[in-house]
Parts: sequence; structure tokens; C-alpha cells
Amino acid sequence: MQLFTLGLYQLNPDGSIKTNAGTPLETYGPTDVSGLARVFTGLNLASSVSTTPDRYRVPLVMTASQHESGASTFLGTTIPAGTEGMAAINLALDAIFAHPNVPPFISKQLIQRLVTSNPSPAYIGRVSAVFANNGAGVRGDMKAVIRAILLDTEARDTAALTSTTAGKLREPVARLVGWARAFSATSPSNAWAIGDTSSSSSRLAQSIGHSATVFNFFRPGYAPPNTAIANAGLVAPEFQITNELSVVAYINYMQALIANGTGDFKADYTTILTLAADSQALIDEINLVLANGQLSSATVAAIKAAVDSIANTGASGPSNRVMTAILLTMASPDYLTFK
Repeated sequence: MQLFTLGLYQLNPDGSIKTNAGTPLETYGPTDVSGLARVFTGLNLASSVSTTPDRYRVPLVMTASQHESGASTFLGTTIPAGTEGMAAINLALDAIFAHPNVPPFISKQLIQRLVTSNPSPAYIGRVSAVFANNGAGVRGDMKAVIRAILLDTEARDTAALTSTTAGKLREPVARLVGWARAFSATSPSNAWAIGDTSSSSSRLAQSIGHSATVFNFFRPGYAPPNTAIANAGLVAPEFQITNELSVVAYINYMQALIANGTGDFKADYTTILTLAADSQALIDEINLVLANGQLSSATVAAIKAAVDSIANTGASGPSNRVMTAILLTMASPDYLTFK
């Protein structure tokens, strides 16, 4: 409930916190937790075979003799005594899903991950309304929710490109994936030998499935302390895994990956190499496929100067120009700030 559905405090439809005399109203308390704990008793692994991890990938099963069969009360809902175990769990999940906090809580975090760290209350409210009702009476239609997020005026207005409060820091793994997709990286053996990229001193400071806690890699309300961001009352969640070491490590890691790949996981630069001789055309294409054309003229000029300093001759000249343009694009603040 705390992390994925309700949050700790009661919310208005626009994501603002409800208060009483200035004190935030809590969403749930110890009695709600203990009531739900009764419901979720009796669940066990479906198999005792431990030779493979498969038993952790299939749904749990209910052991009736281990299920608390008494009445359970939580979030203003009571599940009657004697309700079958899985039926009780379904009723509990339905009660959570129907809670008024769910639309704004989930909508805000989805907006933060997909568009901007600091969505306006109006933006949250519009998406929250679609979550509550997709227009056809359906709650939680995720296709409609994602559509509402990405097509909202706050997401698509060109004013966001120059706003000091719009956008978000690209997550390190998203940067790697963006490069891999843009340049058709493949692994012929299907080994995908990327491995754990968690190290903040030699890799990305982030790796899928390796968050340090159940609270994920960063908190949605994190603001880097003693910064203009924090002083302005804004948040920048991804900065929680960003520091002096990780910034340098990211560049070093991507430089090696762009140039050599890892194992048989490599990019295909065949198409982009045809532009190596024309530095402006090369940078324009990389700007488009990696940064959605959002590099500033100053950044483009700086990258062009670096590329032009490399001769487009010999066996390695064209590839060095291409890889330099890619790396410098991925190192630029214009690219790192997603808008």
C-alpha cells in the first residue's frame, strides 16, 4: 500500500495531500495493516521442488488450514468470517483498488517516470480522472492512462523545452537502452553479456532487478539537498543515484560499450557510418535518434568541433568520428535532461 497503490497520506484527485489543521491525514493505520495481514495468511509456494527457480515464478496457492478464517476489517471494508482464502484476497485487492488514493498516487508516479519529475496538480488531476474512468466507466484502464499521460498538453507543449521545471533526468539504464535501440545492438548468441551495471564507480550506478531496497533505486519525492532544485521546492528523483563518481563512471562505461560492446553484445553502426564524412549530418542524425532533436546549438557546435578534429581517413577514422559524436551526445546535459 505504501509503495504501489495508496501512499501514506490521503490525496485529493490532483495529488495534493489532504490535511486537518495543517496535519496530513494518514491513509491507513496499524489496524488496517493487521486486518489485511489476516487476509493474506495461508499462501504458500505451489511446489516444493527447489532444483530450479520455477516455483518462484508461478502463482502462490492457498492452504486452507493455514488461512485465518475469521472476519477481517481494513480501509472501511469487512470481509466476513468463513470467506474462502483466495476469495478473501480478491475482495481485499478490490477494496484497495477502489480506494480514492489509487488514481492520483499511481498517475503521479507514472508521469514522473515517463514525462516530468514535477507535474502540475492540473496534469495529475487530468490523468487521475482517466484512471478513475476511461470514459466508458472502466477504472484502471492502463492504455487510456498512458495515452492521457503522453498526449497531455503539459507533456507535448514546446514551452517545456525551455522551462526550468519541466522534464526529468534520464535514468542510466534508459540511456543504455536508448543507445542500444538507436543503433540496433544485438547479441547473436542471445547471451546479452551486460551483467550487473550497479557499480557507481565503474558502470551505471543502476541495474535492472538490483535496487538496494524495496523502495526502488530512488524515492519519487527526492530532492538533491542544498541545490537550486530543493530550494525551489522541486524534486529530482533520479539524482538520488547520481554523484561525482557515477557521472564519471557512466561516461567511461559507455565509451567502452559504444566502441567495443561487451561479449557479442554490440551495436551496428553500418547506417550511421555513411554520414561520417559530413559531421553536421552525422550529428543531426544522432541528435534525432538519441535526443529527439533537443541538443542546443551550442552543444551541437561543441560536438561538431570535436568530430571535425578527427580525420575521416584510414580504417578507424570514420568509426572514431561516429563514436565520438555518439558519446559526446550521451554526455551532454541536453541529452541527460529528458524533455
